Amino acid sequence: MGSSYKSSNLPFNSATYFVQVANFTLASSPTLSNIKNCSHLYNQDFKSSPQNFGNSTFVILAEKQRHTTRLRSSTPEQQGSDDGLRIRVYYRGLFQYAISRNNLQISEQLRWRKMVEALDLFLKIGLDKRTAESTIANNKVTTNLVAVINEAAVTDGCERSTGNLLYTVATKFPANALVHRPKLLEYIVSSKIKTPAQVEAAFAFLTVTGSEDLEISKFEEACGVGVEVSLEDIEKTVNEIFEEKKSAILEQRYRTNVGDLFAHVRKKQPWADPKIVKNLIDSKLYALLGEKTAADNEKPVKKKKEKPVKVEVKSTPEETPQQTPSEEELNPYLIFPSPEENYKVHTEVFFSDRPVLRACNSKALLEKHLKTTGGKVLTRFPPEPNGYLHIGHAKAMFVDFGLAKERDGGCYLRYDDTNPEAEKKEYIDHIEEIVGWMGWKPFKITYTSDYFQELYDLAVELIRRGHAYVDHQSGDEIKEYREKKMNSPWRDRPISESLKLFNDMKCGLIEEGKATLRMKQDMQSDNFNMYDLIAYRIKFTPHPHAGDKWCIYPSYDYAHCIVDSLENITHSLCTLEFETRRASYYWLLDALSLYQPYVWEYSRLNITNTVMSKRKLNRLVTENYVDGWDDPRLMTLAGLRRRGVTSTAINGFVRGIGITRSDGSMIRLERLEYHVREELNKTASRTMVVLHPLKVVITNFEGSLVTELDAKKWPDAPGDNPSSYYKVPFSKVVYIEQSDFRMKDSKDYYGLAPGKTVLLRYAYPIKCTQVILSEDKKTVVEVHVEYDPDKKTKPKGVLHWVAEPSPGVDPLKVEVRLFDKLFLSENPGELDKWLDDLNPDSKVVIPCVYAVPSLKHAEVDDKISVRKTWLFCG
Repeated sequence: MGSSYKSSNLPFNSATYFVQVANFTLASSPTLSNIKNCSHLYNQDFKSSPQNFGNSTFVILAEKQRHTTRLRSSTPEQQGSDDGLRIRVYYRGLFQYAISRNNLQISEQLRWRKMVEALDLFLKIGLDKRTAESTIANNKVTTNLVAVINEAAVTDGCERSTGNLLYTVATKFPANALVHRPKLLEYIVSSKIKTPAQVEAAFAFLTVTGSEDLEISKFEEACGVGVEVSLEDIEKTVNEIFEEKKSAILEQRYRTNVGDLFAHVRKKQPWADPKIVKNLIDSKLYALLGEKTAADNEKPVKKKKEKPVKVEVKSTPEETPQQTPSEEELNPYLIFPSPEENYKVHTEVFFSDRPVLRACNSKALLEKHLKTTGGKVLTRFPPEPNGYLHIGHAKAMFVDFGLAKERDGGCYLRYDDTNPEAEKKEYIDHIEEIVGWMGWKPFKITYTSDYFQELYDLAVELIRRGHAYVDHQSGDEIKEYREKKMNSPWRDRPISESLKLFNDMKCGLIEEGKATLRMKQDMQSDNFNMYDLIAYRIKFTPHPHAGDKWCIYPSYDYAHCIVDSLENITHSLCTLEFETRRASYYWLLDALSLYQPYVWEYSRLNITNTVMSKRKLNRLVTENYVDGWDDPRLMTLAGLRRRGVTSTAINGFVRGIGITRSDGSMIRLERLEYHVREELNKTASRTMVVLHPLKVVITNFEGSLVTELDAKKWPDAPGDNPSSYYKVPFSKVVYIEQSDFRMKDSKDYYGLAPGKTVLLRYAYPIKCTQVILSEDKKTVVEVHVEYDPDKKTKPKGVLHWVAEPSPGVDPLKVEVRLFDKLFLSENPGELDKWLDDLNPDSKVVIPCVYAVPSLKHAEVDDKISVRKTWLFCG
């Protein structure tokens, strides 16, 4: 959008209007001339409905005279440049105007109000308008800079030089030393640190210091605090540099790289005032070179690179070398830090009423943790035992168990059993068994319920510290109050009262649903997972693992992080939908002064044409849309195993996807099937089966004769190894697939047709000589052929077949179930009526299929390949 954006281009529909106008201002220069292009629009509306504006912070008076447009503010915002004042007034006007035209949603109002307030702050500290506007377009930098301005206590403004240093702190301050940021800001505001070089030196010093105690004397020495470099010293250094570089300067004249000269001076005098250095270098250049000549102003001619002479070298053709995989492809766990690095701040929790929480471990806590673990990596795989594991859990296992294995550590298999109503012994047994089948060995098997006493004791401590309270709101009331960001009426009850009530809850003296223990977090936070989450609720239900000892049970949000800490987990890894819970995770551990694991989220695994929500899977199973949790059409690991998919193929598929944070992507089912084919091509033996038999009579073969032929178990099996073959009978009557015969032949058809010759795999060429039709004169019921015992005929196609094992005896009959995609749509989970999208042909049962005799000895879980179709015995 250009600066000549006229009012006729502006839409008039609610929030979209405001956003587009704001975007226009961000994309162009918001000077007085640009504002003038839109001002009559606001002025017209103000005149017609002045009550809409009330005591807003702006009034736009667009007068008819071209040169008398003026902007006024009803608030005393007189700091900063005229342009800065106009921009602030303009944004406030946009915000108020959008509300007056059409009510914005509350969340949008808050977002844009914060943007306007942030812009105010940035301009007050002296940032130029372009930097200020680009900053508010970046949420992370905006949040950091607002926090820095508040920490520095310069919300009323400061010198531009100070403001620029504050901006540097907001964008470059080392994350592992955030506890010392207020001290650096104190030095900057008091002008003890006043140059970019001093700030960079402070960053270097604090990066090494981390969260440990700051040694002020060493810090000041490293940053040049109190060091004053005289003008004479700077002049002396500049003269020395010019003397060293004189010949090069005279040769290059004004094409000399001034930045290099500046760097040499800074190396010798790091604390010199950069403005003085720059002025001295400029004046010295002028004194040495004089006025610029015409030659100085000419653009340097770029020398053309000489093309090397091509020399033709004849060589034997070689295979194209494969691209070397990256380190992360070879080892996807390189992205995770070591346990010793868990002193660094990598998460900040922002509050509406208190300072920012910078989550990190103290030196004492980390040392205690490392002493307990021996510095080993400890992860956990924490499934809830309320259903069977699906392929998404395979990715979680690959991340959790895989990282521990790669770092020579251990991974807990921890059952997150905090909901006794949904958990079953069947699910617990299945999870342990399927983890082993996937190739993983737990370091230790634990249950969240193993820690119920410790969790209860810590909840009491949380109340004592003033961070939890007993609440009597119903579920609906809690939901309503959270939506309105309102505190519970019982939030500020006395600590002693909450302690007594919590004990009553434990002793079963309060009815179910009449009380909960809630964490006292931040009801005004921008993160809804900080709205006083429930820590404990009453359930008079026996626990599958803990028995009937407890009638109160901890929530996931309360128990998960504490048990991570109690088990000394080094890396707490989960999918991205839990990212907003990170604030609550660290808030609780900080409130209880507990060790804090490193938390990282990765994208969940979504596959087309299926659902992986446990709620939806449970409905498919319990309402008999499928044949149990291990139905081969499901993406449960039990279902995939029953379908014949190997754990090796699943792990290869997960590794191929990688461990990333790119959320929302949908992996096509065909990608999984590719990995399955690659694996089964190496491991599944071949056999011959005819799904829809068509009788073929070999007229020139002796009727009572049955011979045995050798058939290969694998295409690439060595010919000299007897175990590479299995025996198949060959007799006068064989059966082929109905689809392998046509009455009319064509060039692109490789099956059998009248007068045509094809090869029976592992046997002989046959030629169709006669076709027997049914009474309707259309349906083929039998085909007569002649075979070539000498194999001199050149056939066009190769067919699978099954023969009568003895004259007049049908081949082995088996039942075959053909499975297809369970859902027709790629993403059925997004559909309101997702059950209507079930594929009616996802399972087809063929009760009478002809097979070779060797299939009679197949065992459960055997994998067999038949004409590019995989058959699995189950």
